[in-house]
Amino acid sequence: MNLEKPLGSVIQGSLSQGLEVRLHANVLVEDMRVGKFLVVQGVRSRFFCMLTDVALGTSSQRILANPPEPSNSFLQDVLAGTGTFGTVNLSPMLMFTPTEQSEPASPAKSGKRKKSDSGLASYEANTNAVELSPVKTIPSHFSQVYDAAERDFRAVFGWEDDPHRRNFAIGQPIDMDVPICLDLDRFVERSNGVFGKSGTGKSFLTRLLLSGIIRRRAAVNLIFDMHSEYGWEATREGKQFSTVKGLRQLFPNQVQIYTLDPASTQRRGVRDAQELYISYDQIEVEDLMLVRGELNLSEASLENAIILRNEFGKAWISRLLSMSNEEIQEFCEVKMGSKSSIMALQRKLTRLDDLKYLRPTCPKNYVAQVLESLEAGKHVVVEFGSQSNMLSYMLATNIIARRIHASYVHKAERFLQTKNPSDRPQPLVITIEEAHRFLDAATVRQTIFGTIAREMRKYFVTLLVVDQRPSGIDNEVMSQVGTRITALLNDEKDIEAIFTGVSGGQALRSVLAKLDSKQQALILGHAVPMPVVIRTRAYDESFYAEVGDTPWEELSTETVLLAAEAARADLGL
Repeated sequence: MNLEKPLGSVIQGSLSQGLEVRLHANVLVEDMRVGKFLVVQGVRSRFFCMLTDVALGTSSQRILANPPEPSNSFLQDVLAGTGTFGTVNLSPMLMFTPTEQSEPASPAKSGKRKKSDSGLASYEANTNAVELSPVKTIPSHFSQVYDAAERDFRAVFGWEDDPHRRNFAIGQPIDMDVPICLDLDRFVERSNGVFGKSGTGKSFLTRLLLSGIIRRRAAVNLIFDMHSEYGWEATREGKQFSTVKGLRQLFPNQVQIYTLDPASTQRRGVRDAQELYISYDQIEVEDLMLVRGELNLSEASLENAIILRNEFGKAWISRLLSMSNEEIQEFCEVKMGSKSSIMALQRKLTRLDDLKYLRPTCPKNYVAQVLESLEAGKHVVVEFGSQSNMLSYMLATNIIARRIHASYVHKAERFLQTKNPSDRPQPLVITIEEAHRFLDAATVRQTIFGTIAREMRKYFVTLLVVDQRPSGIDNEVMSQVGTRITALLNDEKDIEAIFTGVSGGQALRSVLAKLDSKQQALILGHAVPMPVVIRTRAYDESFYAEVGDTPWEELSTETVLLAAEAARADLGL
């Protein structure tokens, strides 16, 4: 389309319901797609709007009662634009108010100016020339509507090379070749979510976000990699088998892999992964409450677990598993416990022996090594390998995250006391999959992740939750999710959950329901100035070249060995 020509005129509307626009006769209705961005030029301001609906209208019911014959193209052309016409509904998102130093510019003028302006300086000038503000009014009747120009997108979403902000291009508008950027400093301030039904590319979206955080050094990441998709490499969806690079290959100097299943990691050819084990004395009763469904634990068994913990301390699980029936009987007589409940607890906890990463005792504290890596600025990927069942995943993530969060609480309190910038903890983003298992209304109080989600970065720790059933997440937690990046969802409950706590979400429901099943997402929340539908950035060779660190293949064997040796030395191995 020609950006200098208006597309239509505003004929009616309201601030709460949006604007109705009648398209001009020369504008094809089929070019108007839900999620498209348009600009309405008012008398004093430009209004940046999202297209939320498309409709057909007629000036008389007689035309509908007696439509022209399909072969009568002459009559169809006569009626087009007068008797028959197209309308679109727009939802105003932001207002562009020119500053005193700048003249009010229509999209037509901005299109002409773009021909002579180029480079970062022109984008800075254009951005500084307007003031962005929330929409608190609407344009008058017959205001003209234009396609959004590149200058408008730059003014709203910035550009990736902005020296004043940590911006990262996450994709492009559906019908334009201009980057849509996330403000990563605002992104890591709050917990965030990546949602979408199975097969819509949630893992690729998450890998893009994590790459941006690493590249721009906005925070340090702890990724619980349930299906081994983020660390070394992942399978690309498609008819032909192919793989894409994981974070370790993209950023070999900044990412460290820990594995709970060393044999599986070695079979997949992952280089320089460190083993991670958890001892029984690191398991709390609260951890068992989280997996009570997977272990089929009763309320009575958990109450008796508390009695055992109070008697034997941290070693209560090892002591319980070694107790004979006579010892259990004697214990119950002295401590007023229930023999049947304790024996059932003992029988069900034997399933823990099936988890390869659990040990009765460990020679060293592996979780402390993960924390040391994070403190050193390394991004940590915890791979589960064959230990990716829900019992294994939920137990390990809760144990590790609880201890790391406790350390960050201590650091944050010390920083608040000293006010010394050197004591300020580096922001930590914890990525978890199948988030509704940890954050549903029944278990959210027993998981460390529910605590982190409600704290809103008070202790410099936030979540990046990846889930296909957002309706399963507790409403209180969902309302605290700052930025929501959502691929296609079909279930009405899931769509409704996405807009929990979002004003004006009703107009966006139709936009979300009409996304393509691949490489499209709706972004809304704290890290973007307004909701936006994007075509996600390709995760391919060009992306590797743009954001990646030194390619692993270019590192000599000696360099790799030296780096591995240095990492082990830092961890005291």
